[in-house]
Amino acid sequence: MMYTFIAATALVFALILDSVLTKTSLITSKRFWTSYAIILPFQLLTNWWLTSRNIVMYNPDAIIGFRVASAPLEDLLFGFALILSVIGMWEFWGRKDYRA
Repeated sequence: MMYTFIAATALVFALILDSVLTKTSLITSKRFWTSYAIILPFQLLTNWWLTSRNIVMYNPDAIIGFRVASAPLEDLLFGFALILSVIGMWEFWGRKDYRA
C-alpha cells in the first residue's frame, strides 16, 4: 500500500502547512470549501476518464481498493492535499507582510 502511504503523508503535510507553517487556516474557511467544491467535480471527471480507459492504472497491492469515479480513494486524498497546499501557498505569498 505504498500509494496509500504517500497520499496520507501528503495529506498530513498539507494540514501542517495550512495550520502551522503558513498559518492560513484555510481548512476552517468557507471560501476554501467553496473553491474545493468547484474543483472536485473536475478532479473526479478527470480521474474517471484516465482510469476507466486504462490510461492510468494502479497496482492493486499499492492501494486500499476503494474507488470513487473509477479512481482510487488515494487520488482524492492526494488531490485534496495538492489543492490545499497550492491555495495555502498562494495565500501566504500574497500577504502584504510577506512581499518585499
